Formats: sequence, C-alpha cells, structure tokens
Amino acid sequence: MGVVAVIGAGVMGEALLSGLLRGDRMGDTFVVADKRQDRVAELKDRYGVDTATNTEAAREADVVVLVVKPQDIFAVVAEIAPDLKSTALVVSLAAGVTTESLEALLPDGIPVVRVMPNTPALVDEGMSAVSPGAHCTAEHVALAVRLMACVGKVVEVPEKMQDAVTAISGSGPAYIFYTVEAMIEAGVGLGLPRRLATELTLQTVYGAATMLRETGEHPVVLRENVTSPAGTTAAALRVLEDHKVRAAFLSALEAARNRSIELAGG
Repeated sequence: MGVVAVIGAGVMGEALLSGLLRGDRMGDTFVVADKRQDRVAELKDRYGVDTATNTEAAREADVVVLVVKPQDIFAVVAEIAPDLKSTALVVSLAAGVTTESLEALLPDGIPVVRVMPNTPALVDEGMSAVSPGAHCTAEHVALAVRLMACVGKVVEVPEKMQDAVTAISGSGPAYIFYTVEAMIEAGVGLGLPRRLATELTLQTVYGAATMLRETGEHPVVLRENVTSPAGTTAAALRVLEDHKVRAAFLSALEAARNRSIELAGG
C-alpha cells in the first residue's frame, strides 16, 4: 500500500490503525491525523506512528482512510482534495455517505471505496462491506479488502446494498449488546448474582455464535435442537412471539436502513 494515512483518531480509527500495524507484512508506512492534537499525540506514543495535519497526511499518502463522522466528512474531503496525489485511493468509513458525493469534491478520476465496518474490529472480529466507486479498478477494491481484512472479515457488495448492510452488521453489535444486557438483568431478577448472570450470558452468546459459524447449520435448526416440546425453551420462545420480538427486529432494522438513507441525503 505504501503510505497509508488514517484521518480520524476516534475508536474506529484507532482500531483500524492497530489492526493495520499488526497485520502489515509489506513494510507500509502509517500516518495518523486528527484535529485533536492531544489524541494524535496519544496514538503516536502508543503505536509509534507518524503524525501530521490532514493536508500533510493527504500529500504523503498513497491510501487515505477517512474514519470521521458523516457530518464531518465533506469538510475533511474538501480540505484534503487539493493535496491528494493523482494516484491516491480514498477509502471512506462514513456511514450513509455515497462514493458519488465524495467523488464530486475530489479531483476527477480519484477512486473512492466506501466501507461499512463495525466495532468488533477492535478485537479483530469486525465485519466490513466494501463498495467501489465509479473510478475504481479491481486493484483498488483488492487494496481496500486487504486493508479491512486486518481487523476481521470483508465482503464486496454493490453500493445500493450498503444501507441494508449498515442496518445488519454496522449497527448489529448494538442489538447483541442490548440483548445481552436484557438477559443479564433478567438473570439478576431471577435471583442470580450479577457476576454469575453476566458470565452465563456472555458464554452462552459466544458459544451460540461459535456453533452457528462452525456447524454451518441454519439458525432454525439449531434453535429447534434446543427447544424440547412443552419445555422451558418453548415457554420462553412463546412469550417472545407473543411480544412480537421478531417483528420488532424487522422494524428496527428497517429504521436503521432508513436512517442510513437519510444520512446519505444530508
């Protein structure tokens, strides 16, 4: 990749930077930039990377990774556009922001790849979806895939699917955390010590996810294997159905998808 500039030093920016440093096998150089100089200094001390202003980073970089909030990205792109190399690749991790809208602010021909990551990238178990813009080649996509593979799994999708991806995997960890929180609180309500309720819940979620990945079975099959007729699981699932939890999930994901579309429209 050459020189990789990570612009944006928040949680996701640091997660990606640390993953890139762990996964780099090509002798790439990494530069981090952010308007918060104290944060940039913190990452320099922690990882030993070079630091720069946004424009300095853009001037040096072969790959510019934008890890900034959707409401901030257009100002950042306008700021760095005059300083980008003509051969640079821009990779955007801003939710809901289209490649077309970024290309309009960049010099003609600059390739843009849109990425929807998620927070398990912090532990190298992220799920990222990449979509090429109008000026991307297969090599540009491969470069973006290689970059995001440092922090988890990567799939390539048409950009029209990115709003749905945002609803499923981008926001998805929050749904799992919400469910885990509810299970722990229920355990406490049933008389378990909080530490025990937490341990039981976390290992159950981890084990269930591992079963799904390693067995390749459909979740319906695995659910039915746990659900004995007229048993405890069946009683619990009946209550969830009575409360229309499945329908609530469908509505929640539609709301997330719709909000992603709204963000894209400004």
